[in-house]
Amino acid sequence: MTSTTPNHPDQRLWAVLLAAGSGSRLAPSLTAAHGPGARKQYIEFDGAPLFWRSARTLACVQPVQGLVFVFPPADCERMAAQVAELDAAEPLGLPWLVCAGGARRQDSVRLGLAALPTSGQDACTAVLVHDSARPFATAALVRRVAQALAQGELAAIPGLAVTDTIKTVGPDEIVVGTPERAGLRAVQTPQGFRLAPLLAAHQRAQAEAWEVTDDAALMERAGHPVRIVPGEEANVKITTPADLDLLSSPMNGTKSPRTGWGYDVHRTLPSGEDHPQARPFILGGVVIPGGPRVLAHSDGDVLLHALTDALLGIACTGDIGQLFPDTDQTFANMPSAVFVTEALRLVRAAGYRPVHADLTVIAQVPKLGPHKTRMAAQIAQLLELPGDCVNVKATTEEGLGFTGEKRGLKAVAVVTALPD
Repeated sequence: MTSTTPNHPDQRLWAVLLAAGSGSRLAPSLTAAHGPGARKQYIEFDGAPLFWRSARTLACVQPVQGLVFVFPPADCERMAAQVAELDAAEPLGLPWLVCAGGARRQDSVRLGLAALPTSGQDACTAVLVHDSARPFATAALVRRVAQALAQGELAAIPGLAVTDTIKTVGPDEIVVGTPERAGLRAVQTPQGFRLAPLLAAHQRAQAEAWEVTDDAALMERAGHPVRIVPGEEANVKITTPADLDLLSSPMNGTKSPRTGWGYDVHRTLPSGEDHPQARPFILGGVVIPGGPRVLAHSDGDVLLHALTDALLGIACTGDIGQLFPDTDQTFANMPSAVFVTEALRLVRAAGYRPVHADLTVIAQVPKLGPHKTRMAAQIAQLLELPGDCVNVKATTEEGLGFTGEKRGLKAVAVVTALPD
């Protein structure tokens, strides 16, 4: 990427999320479905208003340091309260502000820019402008635009090559030209800008009565280069009644699959030694003959402990030490199957169901090959999965480390889950 401007790796990037439009083309459909005065930015999608989907996406991209929500003036107080409620339930993790929009899109952007912090150590130096009516923009797209700004571009916008033949027509609907489509791009949001030149372009637009449909057009008219970065086919704008079907599609508005990863380690007791917390050698709920005794507060099943942590990762409910602390005598010598069962309950409460588990035991002794099938069957039963959806592996570390020196063993578990 070439640029005549310097790099800005230390840019302080905020986003302006536009949710102030009237949605005139959708108004009849929205009125019929939701009553008079309904606006598309407030349609419930994925359990929250449509604008919140974009807010979550923008907030999860590391360079974005704050958000400005732009709402219709009459809705500002109510929507500020709703954003506060949404943020309390699902924290964005960054500062946010609410301001009133204007009659036109460019007015709403200008008012959103005016709300940005422009002084002090945290003063905004670059901005993303995004339409809340594009809820399917991904974090990867946001990062591409932000990276272009960090590499020195004054303006960067997502664009897609035009595949249809485009005609220009006159007032009488007679074709007057066919532009070469190789040089055409259909552009999207979020659009990214260095803040100072964008502010200056908006000032000129006010002074000279410019009418534009996006901020990139302001920058072009002000004489600044605008870089195209790859857009996304799925980043469609909810504009017409037919677009509303996208919000009810089974491929949209659903939670993504999750993967949980668990890891656990236990010491083993040298032969001939004794300890009050010495437990029989159990893996996956199966007693393994010939194995060393394990030091543990519960029954010491390192494989089920790793599995428990993987399940808790899916449920986003901490780790095994938080839920079943080894300082609580309630769990002394408790079968680890109890931990798995409780973790599975939490996974289901979060709206997920495990569909596959892959587990590995790392131990120098004993030989685990003859026992892997039984362990896999026991774990499949605990997870209520078919036997062919659980895999158990065993390996050594060839005499290296504490496992190789027969001072302990460890296990890892990976569980895949789908929305229920």
